Amino acid sequence: MTYGWAILIIAVVLGALFQLGVFNSSSFSPRAPPGACQVFRPSGPGTTTNINLMGVCTGQLPQYVAQFNGQTSNTDSGNAAGFNTYPISFGAWIKTTDTSNYRGVVNKYASGSANGYQIWVNAGTAHGFYYRDGTNYARVDGTYVINDGGWHHVMFIVDSTGARLYSDGVVSSHGWTGTAGVETTALNLRVGQYQGGGDVFNGLIANVQLYNASLTANEVQALYIEGMGSAPLVLQNLVGWWPLNGDAKDYSGNNNNGVPTAVTFTSQYGK
Repeated sequence: MTYGWAILIIAVVLGALFQLGVFNSSSFSPRAPPGACQVFRPSGPGTTTNINLMGVCTGQLPQYVAQFNGQTSNTDSGNAAGFNTYPISFGAWIKTTDTSNYRGVVNKYASGSANGYQIWVNAGTAHGFYYRDGTNYARVDGTYVINDGGWHHVMFIVDSTGARLYSDGVVSSHGWTGTAGVETTALNLRVGQYQGGGDVFNGLIANVQLYNASLTANEVQALYIEGMGSAPLVLQNLVGWWPLNGDAKDYSGNNNNGVPTAVTFTSQYGK
């Protein structure tokens, strides 16, 4: 065999490996184990004095993400007082190819309940819905396709100025005439399932964050740019942080740990 043929064969093999992602730089990125980064609250859960991040909190992908089966999966973090908040910002990283309607992502609402909030996926489009008292409500129907099998960041924000749904930094808005106050629905906060039963998310979810304040556009953009391993911002307003990196624990320091049901934590999630 001549050197020319050998070089050609090597080039073909290397090309195939590149196509398979073997030489994708992200494949070699460091992966943070569960609990590698968490919020430290020296005065205990619910306090905001001298809180800070501890551990390795930047530049790493999670070691695991949560896989939901579209049938029975969810994580349930109960109905902590801190979840009943307004204004509010909440979001997650998601990956799906599902084209079904109304798959729950982050939920504290069920049809017929007095009020609540949620993010869902509807035929591949990110949607947000926040319901106050049966009269005042904010709903944003996104148009950003997210069922393409790639990772996407979605975040929903409601405050006195309106409701905003961010999909990979792209924002949609909706007028909002509600009044400030707490959400009183006696429903648990669930990830991956709509509270009304069924409508289970089919795909992967990571890095769920919940704040009792409205994040700015720049802050949402910063979370998106940092990627699916992004650490939370504005720690004094952080209510819950579920990286779903191998478990459903709350790493916000507020001890709102989730209980996973039929959730698989996988390291084979693609980048």
